[in-house]
Order: sequence, then structure tokens, then C-alpha cells
Amino acid sequence: MYLDEQLEILINEAPQHGVPIAVMKKAVAPTLKVLASQLKHEKYYVLHGKNGSWLVTTLSNRNNPKEEKRVIYAFSTKKDAETFQGMMNPEIRIISIPVTHLLFELFAVKSIDSLIVQEFPGNKEQQVEISRTKLQTIIQEQLRRLQLTSPKTNNIPPNLA
Repeated sequence: MYLDEQLEILINEAPQHGVPIAVMKKAVAPTLKVLASQLKHEKYYVLHGKNGSWLVTTLSNRNNPKEEKRVIYAFSTKKDAETFQGMMNPEIRIISIPVTHLLFELFAVKSIDSLIVQEFPGNKEQQVEISRTKLQTIIQEQLRRLQLTSPKTNNIPPNLA
């Protein structure tokens, strides 16, 4: 599935997630497309618990152990997801998810701080971290620009801009 097709699905489903279609089309989708095009794969594999929620890993700062962040790992291959942190738990499922949907989830899920993407099969050393805060900042800046350029025609709620 190509990026534009992935984004069209997200745009159509946006109201179900509390995001107005205008916001999705004018700010969120273009931002997701730019980020997704910088990644190497159109889909990634993520771990889900038995209840269907993402498997979240809490990481501590080595220099300051009280400083933590909650991350989701995404893998370029199913095999890498299966071998993440040793032996697989039978209660954990591996789900394939389009890259734009994965980025949208990062934008939408407030309890996650970052997405860590393993781009190269079998290589745990080369990972890309995408910060939720950074993603939100980019989208909010895009919304502000849109409000400044077309204040009479936008349908962007002030709390999203």
C-alpha cells in the first residue's frame, strides 16, 4: 500500500479519532507523509499484548535513572519483532501496520513518548527515534501557518492550532 493510499484511509477515519477532516488533510497528513517518506519501509511490525494494546517499553536515562520515557518499538521484519528481547511470550502478538498509521498512532496516543524504528533487518544498533512531542510540534506549526494564510476559510479548531 503506497503512502497516499495509507493517508487516504487515515483521512477518511479521522473523525472517528476526534480529528476534523480539514485538520487531517491540511496539517496531519502532509506531516505524516514527509516523515513516512524518510523511513525505509511502507509497513512495520509492532508488538501487541493479549488485550490488543501496544507493548510499551519504559526506558530510563543512564545518567539520570529517574528520567524515563515510554516507547513503542517498530521493526522492519516480523523476524526482528519475534526476537525482540529474547524469547517471545505466547500472549504477545505481532501486528503489521502501515507506516503512516503507525505515525498517526504516535501523534494520537498521549501516553507514548517516542517511536523507535529498527530500519535494517537484524541490526539493533541502527534505530531511528521519532519523538511524539516533536511530531506534535511540527503538526501544530503547520496548523498555525494555515490559520495565518487563510483565517476565513479554515475549519481548524483553536485548540488544535
